[in-house]
Amino acid sequence: MKYVILHGERMAGTPHPDLGGKTPLQAAATPRMDELARKGELGLIAMLPEGLAPSGTVRQLAIFGYDLRKYPGGPAPYEAASQGVALGEQDVAFRCSMVTLRPGAPKGKAAATDEIKKLGPQVVLDDAAAGGIGIEEARELLESVNEQLGSETLQFYPGSDHRHLLVWVGGKARAITHDPRAAVGQPIGAFLPAGDGADILKQVMEASLLILQDHPVNDQRREAGQKPANCLWLWGQGKAALLPKLTDKYQKTGSVVSARELLRGIGICAGFETVNPADLPGGGGPDFEGLAKAALGELGQKDFVYVHVKVPGEVARGADAKAKVNLLEAFDRKTVGPILDGLAKLGPHRVALICDHVVAERGQTSLPLAPYVLFDGTGSKGRATGSFNEVEAEAAGGGTKPASRLMSWLFNKG
Repeated sequence: MKYVILHGERMAGTPHPDLGGKTPLQAAATPRMDELARKGELGLIAMLPEGLAPSGTVRQLAIFGYDLRKYPGGPAPYEAASQGVALGEQDVAFRCSMVTLRPGAPKGKAAATDEIKKLGPQVVLDDAAAGGIGIEEARELLESVNEQLGSETLQFYPGSDHRHLLVWVGGKARAITHDPRAAVGQPIGAFLPAGDGADILKQVMEASLLILQDHPVNDQRREAGQKPANCLWLWGQGKAALLPKLTDKYQKTGSVVSARELLRGIGICAGFETVNPADLPGGGGPDFEGLAKAALGELGQKDFVYVHVKVPGEVARGADAKAKVNLLEAFDRKTVGPILDGLAKLGPHRVALICDHVVAERGQTSLPLAPYVLFDGTGSKGRATGSFNEVEAEAAGGGTKPASRLMSWLFNKG
């Protein structure tokens, strides 16, 4: 028996006037996902317990069936696992994001200078991804920070694009930190670290500002009309993620196929293998054919594969609804279709398909219910007509399932 989860993060949506009042899933031509909807159990799934703030980390932990209040919800410990960075029992990993800060100014007035001397309410977070900085420039900047701030206690590790890692050896994990995306366009005073250990974190952030602000890489970026990566923003911390191994719980081998370091790290902590990152796309949107090829390669050797695709933010939140429709159709044609065809050749199988929603608003504390299909490979629940989308999933009358039950159904059909 083969088992597959297909997770389209941010693929669900709301009705859009450019689509005649339909959602992108309703408007898209997705015959293979529609096939699953007709043959399987169609319904709605609650990604998170009520009141828990959504993020990529907690979504994935929920899908894998973990208690979201018991295990680290920040991305850093899982990204450390993905990078092969071993955390000691008392070490704390932090997501180290390169951001763009700018001086604030009274309403209606321009800032007197571009130079920032100190972090505080007089500074505004302009861009949480430093203008989409590439890996080569980011690594050069991080090397400069590491040369001046790195030590036996503070260890910096390069990641991808604007996302990197800081390990505070024997550090403090209880400081209150904030995802920089929540602070975009606002004075940063209320978003700076607070609580136990916050003084050290703010010192590191402020020191990085002094190192990066006038760095030659940022001078070149300004000359090219690009935003500078002028500060490191520390957040998303946690100690080593000691998750119970799902490979032991279900006695199945498996792999996580995803272009995201975070998702691969969670998979590693859960006991699964991951596809070599070099085999997956490094940017510019999902490589749907590559994901399908990697998934089928893993299914030839293992029992279970989790395939994750994340819709880029500019498409998920953008005004061009037709761009999202095109992406959904490509996912159906180049990923879902080949995987279903490959599974048919491999023998008995079960498939779970989920398309969840984007976090649309700053401070959002829940996600809308997401459409799902559970398919046991036989089509025993077959219907003559039907499509995979939010409206038909709600009308199917199957009730709402918690995401935490998904793995149990997949492996135990319970």
